[in-house]
Amino acid sequence: MPSSFFGLHVAATGLNAAQASINTTANNIANVNTEGYSRQEVGRVAAAAQRCFTSYGSIGTGVEVTKVTQVRDLYYDEKYWNNNTKLGLFEKKLYYMHQIEDYYTDNSQISGFTTLYTKMFNGLQSVNKNAGDTSVRNEFISQAQELMDYFNSTATQMQDLQSSINDEIKTSVDTINSASQKIALLNKQINIIEMEGGMANELRDERARILDELSRLVPIEAKEMEVTNSNFADQKTGVTRFEVKLNGNLLVDNYEYNTISVVTRDKKANQSDIKGLYDVKWDNSGAIIDFSNRLMEGELKAMFDVRDGNDAENLKGQVSLAESNELTIILPTITEIDKMNMPNEGTILVNNTYYTYSNFEATTDADGNITSYKFILEKALTAEEQSSLVGRNIVVGKTVDFKGIPYYMNQMNEFLRAFTREFNKIEQTGQDGYGNQLDQFSFFVSYDRVTGEEKKGLFDIKSATFDSQADTYYRMTCDNCRVNKASQADPNIFATTKYEEDASGVQVAKGESANDLIDDLQTLQDKVKLFRGGSGSSFLQCIYADITVDTQECSVFTESYTNVKNVISQQRMSVSGVDEDDEAMDLIKFQNAYQLAAKCISTLTAMYDQLILNTGV
Repeated sequence: MPSSFFGLHVAATGLNAAQASINTTANNIANVNTEGYSRQEVGRVAAAAQRCFTSYGSIGTGVEVTKVTQVRDLYYDEKYWNNNTKLGLFEKKLYYMHQIEDYYTDNSQISGFTTLYTKMFNGLQSVNKNAGDTSVRNEFISQAQELMDYFNSTATQMQDLQSSINDEIKTSVDTINSASQKIALLNKQINIIEMEGGMANELRDERARILDELSRLVPIEAKEMEVTNSNFADQKTGVTRFEVKLNGNLLVDNYEYNTISVVTRDKKANQSDIKGLYDVKWDNSGAIIDFSNRLMEGELKAMFDVRDGNDAENLKGQVSLAESNELTIILPTITEIDKMNMPNEGTILVNNTYYTYSNFEATTDADGNITSYKFILEKALTAEEQSSLVGRNIVVGKTVDFKGIPYYMNQMNEFLRAFTREFNKIEQTGQDGYGNQLDQFSFFVSYDRVTGEEKKGLFDIKSATFDSQADTYYRMTCDNCRVNKASQADPNIFATTKYEEDASGVQVAKGESANDLIDDLQTLQDKVKLFRGGSGSSFLQCIYADITVDTQECSVFTESYTNVKNVISQQRMSVSGVDEDDEAMDLIKFQNAYQLAAKCISTLTAMYDQLILNTGV
């Protein structure tokens, strides 16, 4: 039978439970504006009844506080992480697309392509009117160089952006490693506390906050499993096992974590790429993480897409011949020199194996279309490899299905090659102001950015084979184009009249004021198809159309996923958030419970006083 003072113990349990509830409510109110805080609540159960040998059999022993737990729903967390990854992908893309859009701005404040292109042809019209005036020639040549400077500066801006994104990739990798380390440490601290019966609510909140941030960078999956006694499967130990996966691979395995790191590419993937671009690999296996995979999402994928995106327009084909250190491919997807975008040294993927090449050759037909490529490999193939590669599909560089920096650089290269080739072709039919024939001379040239050496005779190759070092328009890119130095130094070298010979083969002297070649050059402004079936004047419109479509898409998805994020956040807050009104009501409820428990003790005290002091027993 319970002692006479048993009621005092029962009332004390109520007092303690109410006190614990008030303390927890006070903690909730204190953290009402704390980011990542989850509302906590006190778990209470009726204490085990005590058996007594009376007619009613047993008697209640009060209340027990089991634990103080956070109120959180993993379902909403997972929804938030999945959406946050998608939001990070499109928001980061939108940020970079706005920058690329700025590079092609053309208005009254900033002279862009259309302004400079029109200005050059207006200068050419002035030459047409006064071909013998050296100052007019000089002005036109300066305007032509301005156009080339535009391509140079835009290419430099693009490469600077590519470098900036490359640095941000490294920073993001460091952030992921730091987050993984913190999560592994928190897992250990949580288990130390909870295996002794406590609840590490604040540590769990911190772990969830880190996962929120991590989910913006890469797609993650988090899973927590209870660890049971190995001898008794239904007996819990209070310890949990927490795993985080990145795209299906273990990033955090309870107290351990796998690191990732950047590795510098040995070869370029695109002709316009800067040197030293990073790939990301797992340190434990050395495997490269493929961020071009459609299943990948998050800010890190956005960085790779913008930095490496070539709209899947890299060279592909089929191996027709495999020799010791050569691979010949047919059915190429790139058959025009203007569209060639592979680096002169790079990598090729065939039969799920990467090979590096140090040079390549291209063979053209009578129309100048490329029919086959031959890649010179750095490492000799075995006899087994040679036989296994024939007939296989081949991919040169990387296929990234997004219009990123390489895509826009390739588009500029394509237009530039077509325009300069046609301009040079007309110029090469002329004679300079001194009467010299210019059939082996180019007005627009490419040059070595290190040595300054010019490629003065850029040629179209027909029914021939050329390698990547040949003096073709493949070498003409937007970062190495200019008006040849000779014309800039002496404007009379610029041809305004056609070279002609009389019936006896003697050159016809026309004089420096002749201008019959200018009319042909002026047709290049808007009468000759140079780019995507349109004239040179439509170049900027085509580029802007591409940028606008991608920017609009990123903007729409960013807005959509932001709205979804807000909805999910509200759902999470409805479960985990601290509501001031609810906490105020709890304060009153627990205060009343505390006062009633105190009243019970006060009443029992009076009873015991009467029993002990005033009853003669």
